[in-house]
Amino acid sequence: MSKRYADAWSAIVDVLVANEVDTCFGLPGDDLELLRALDAAGLDLVPCRDQRNAMYMATGYALQSGRLAVCALGKGPAVTHAATGLLEARESGAPVLVLAAGVPERRRGSGGFQELDQVAVTAPLVRWAHRVGHPDRVVPATVTALTRAVGPPPGPVYLEIPDDVRTAEILVTGPRPTLPEPLVLESVPVTPGPALAAIRASRRPVVLVGGGMRHRNNDGVVERFAERLGAALFTTASGRGAVDEHHPRFCGVAGLYAAAPARELWSSCDLVVSLAGRLEETVVEGGTSWPSVEVVQVNLDPAGLSAEFAGPRVLGDARQAVLGWSRALDEDGEAEHPEATEVWANRIAVARAAMSSEAEAELARAAALPGIRIAELLAALDATAGEPRVLVQENGLQDMWSYGFPFRVGGGSIVPSEQTPLGFGAAAAIGVKRAAPGHEVTAFIGDGAFLAARADIAVTAPAHGGVLYVVLCNGGYGWLDAQRARLGLDAERHPFTRPGAPPPVVDGADIHCRVLRDKAALTDEILAARRFCARGGTAVLMVPVAPDDVLPALRDAGVVPQ
Repeated sequence: MSKRYADAWSAIVDVLVANEVDTCFGLPGDDLELLRALDAAGLDLVPCRDQRNAMYMATGYALQSGRLAVCALGKGPAVTHAATGLLEARESGAPVLVLAAGVPERRRGSGGFQELDQVAVTAPLVRWAHRVGHPDRVVPATVTALTRAVGPPPGPVYLEIPDDVRTAEILVTGPRPTLPEPLVLESVPVTPGPALAAIRASRRPVVLVGGGMRHRNNDGVVERFAERLGAALFTTASGRGAVDEHHPRFCGVAGLYAAAPARELWSSCDLVVSLAGRLEETVVEGGTSWPSVEVVQVNLDPAGLSAEFAGPRVLGDARQAVLGWSRALDEDGEAEHPEATEVWANRIAVARAAMSSEAEAELARAAALPGIRIAELLAALDATAGEPRVLVQENGLQDMWSYGFPFRVGGGSIVPSEQTPLGFGAAAAIGVKRAAPGHEVTAFIGDGAFLAARADIAVTAPAHGGVLYVVLCNGGYGWLDAQRARLGLDAERHPFTRPGAPPPVVDGADIHCRVLRDKAALTDEILAARRFCARGGTAVLMVPVAPDDVLPALRDAGVVPQ
């Protein structure tokens, strides 16, 4: 059995369709045969104006859906411009296939138009980078790329199609190669060892959930494990949304973003069980004293297992580890130390109650201040939100309010990795909405991020709208301005922020834009914006914010001036 394709793009798109890909993001180069192939196969292209934003959109789609995303690029500067997006996709563990053009083989080394050793540029940023050298290798290379992207562990891959290969006829003989069949395991016994022994011996455990548990905890196995173990439940920033944030043992995001009662609880634990996380700097050096205790780490990716901490390291699927440990604990019967377990449970409850009281006090303080405060804004967003919902975030100084528990609770969450590239959340929200059209998608971002994605927000609004953008306007880069103030540097000489009018938006029938200044009208304005989004439009709410409006946890950590 054989099949003939007019060109490489037609063959590649056929492989994508066979593997249930339905969307491509990107800004192709001069060759538009890819668009013709996508149209013929019934696949959509979400058009972009910036290759970096195209990568962010694809990453948002992959993180939200758990499925492969595809991003199409040109060559040369198009690839280098997308490099930041590749870095973010790698750090987030997002399965993204990048399809790029390339100079023909006969022109390499001759100063060809937009010539660049693109594999050398992208290789450090992806799980696999490959340039297809012959038409016969197009289909096998595409299948290999898909296999490497979906993992495990998942991550971005780069596939370059040179112009001479791109235009060649592709003949596929014999059966088309397919992706590996995943082996789905049920709960299996865990071999007794140091990890299980540490878990059994713990009296004051903490379970820390990382981003690798996304789409691995839909049935609540992590929460049941925490209950059985008697543990406090935390997440990393990227792990947020992987567990039920209304669970009575959930205490928020660990490290830099943790409230004072959660920090105190964390500092007094006797074991940390890290599930599919990387123990990044904002977790371990973010203002919370890391306890001198063993850390049980579980990760499917060897690169995600830190050697900086004492304690057992387990190379494997964190979901399967949790199931196995839960089974072992159930077989043990009653807890060996019920009194200690009860004391720890009470301390968790007291910490949660204290955090709720602090949030209420902050809201009361905000109500007495002029202008809209960010705590009030988050409360109004939560109060007006439907279900299901997703909050897509940035990592600027004042955007970080959305990381704070319990100022924002529940719903899905897409956040940038530890790389925190500017504009990720603004563009990723478009991909998230594409992946979850039935969800309310809100992007909680700063004005700097909005400006970075402004053109792509405008161009996608007519056909790929539905996102509510809440833009905190401080006139620039609040984090840098806070560090300037901390060092006593002159604001006139180093103007990282210029408070004033919010940035301009693009007008159009598909975009609803408002500047919010009135507390009394806040809820009504948000409801009107949500209704506009429900009809397929894009809403932008600009909210001027005061420079001192900073998440209390950040002030407690000493990273901004008091």
